[in-house]
Amino acid sequence: METPNLSYINQLSGGDTEFENKILKIIKAEFPVEKEEYHNNVKKQNLEKVAENVHKLKHKISILGLEKSYGIAESYEEELRKNDTSRQNEFDNILKTITDYLNKI
Repeated sequence: METPNLSYINQLSGGDTEFENKILKIIKAEFPVEKEEYHNNVKKQNLEKVAENVHKLKHKISILGLEKSYGIAESYEEELRKNDTSRQNEFDNILKTITDYLNKI
């Protein structure tokens, strides 16, 4: 499994640590809310909403430098729109990896 990183954020910031901190603060605030909404919609089996949640979350995945995971999220989003939930566990593992990472930084 890939490891989240701040490479993209560092690249965007051009060394501006204040900017980096603002971006991280936003991600740390939004990610848990978006993840909870995703899990709630999974429980309700509302696959249209789940696909929308994955769409939102995949941007955070990208910002945290998880290229392979972004590809998985894209495939999962498309598959959800066809009522296919086969990548759910794989996606949930990505969310757990991000959660663990954000709790450490």
